[in-house]
Amino acid sequence: MRSTAGSTAPTGTRPDPSGRVRRFGAAQRWVHRATGYLMLACLVTAACLYFAPLAQLVGRRHVMATVHEWSGILLPAPFLLGLFSSAFRADLRRLNRFAVYDRQWLRAVRRRRTSPEDRPAGKFNAGQKLYAGWIAGAVPVMMFTGLLMWFMGLLPFISRTSAIFVHDLLAWAIAFVLIGHMRKAYEDPEARLGLRTGFVSRSWAERHHARWLTEERDDGKADRSDQV
Repeated sequence: MRSTAGSTAPTGTRPDPSGRVRRFGAAQRWVHRATGYLMLACLVTAACLYFAPLAQLVGRRHVMATVHEWSGILLPAPFLLGLFSSAFRADLRRLNRFAVYDRQWLRAVRRRRTSPEDRPAGKFNAGQKLYAGWIAGAVPVMMFTGLLMWFMGLLPFISRTSAIFVHDLLAWAIAFVLIGHMRKAYEDPEARLGLRTGFVSRSWAERHHARWLTEERDDGKADRSDQV
C-alpha cells in the first residue's frame, strides 16, 4: 500500500479509530480545492465580462478581466504542484485507466440501473474518469485561446475572432459540465465529506467503490507477504 509524504502509515483503506477508511490524502484534497476555487473565479469573472447586466452591476471591468486572466493562467498550478505527491500520482494513474467494469458502469447508467452490483467501480467510477479527462483536455485549450486573445498577434495565422469563438463555446460547455459535476456532488454528502476530511464510511465505500476496497486489501496482503 502507498504512503503519503511525511507519513509512514499506508493510505488507501486504512481505518481510523471511528471505523472510517481513508479515501484521500492532503495532496489530493488541496489540489481539488484549489482547482475548484480557480475554476469558480474563472467562471464568475467570465459571467461578469460576458453578460451586460452583471457587468453594469459589478463594474470595474478591468479588475474582472485581470482576475479572469490570472485565474486562468494559474489553473494548472495545483495540478503541477500535486505531482510532487506519490499519492496524487497514483490517483492520476487510476483516472487514466479505463477497465472492463467501467464500461459496465456506463451501461448501467444508460439503462438507469442503480444497484452496486450493476455499477462496479474502483476508487473512481467511469463518470469521474470521463469528467477528469474532459477537464484535462478542455483547460489547455481554454488557456491557449485565452492567450491568443490576450496577446494579439501571438500566432498571426490564427485570427482573434476564431480564438474568441472557440474560447466562448468551450466556456459554455465547461459551465454545463461543471454544473452537472456539482449537482452530482450535492446529491452525495459522503463523497463531499471524503474531499473535506479525507475519510469516508466503510459502508459507503462498499456500496459505491467496492472494487477499490478489494484492490487495496489485496495490495495490503501483498505488502505484508513481502515483509515476511
